[in-house]
Amino acid sequence: MSLLQKLKNSVRKRSIHVSFVDTASCNGCDIEILACLAPRYDLEQYGIYVHNNPRDADVLLVVGAVTEQWIDKLPMLWDKIPEPKVAIAIGNCAISGCVFHRPGSYTDPPVSKHIPVALSIPGCPPRPDEIIQAILAVAPIAFKDYEKKL
Repeated sequence: MSLLQKLKNSVRKRSIHVSFVDTASCNGCDIEILACLAPRYDLEQYGIYVHNNPRDADVLLVVGAVTEQWIDKLPMLWDKIPEPKVAIAIGNCAISGCVFHRPGSYTDPPVSKHIPVALSIPGCPPRPDEIIQAILAVAPIAFKDYEKKL
């Protein structure tokens, strides 16, 4: 392993990079994730950074009941995240479909049916501090291989 790769692994194990996707929700969970970025919760003080590109992420945050359009797209998005990777289902919609899961509806919950989910955060919507605690809780899973590479 090159010196540059060792340096990159050393830096990356001290920061968590997340990407989030809304697979059709009421946007309540989206607002709570955005609240994590506000000065009150300041997500970056914990070394957590949000990326739009899943190729730069360690953790995928998924909100919303999975609609027909996301059934094929969500696994493709999951495959773009480099190993080791972790997914967190945020909110009741991602866990069970909640109010969007009805007979004959266009949803196919839960998220864990389509990608492997390491942690689920119940709530409608969950609080920002619960989201931050969940991301910090899955960090050892996301970084388990970095220790070996150093």
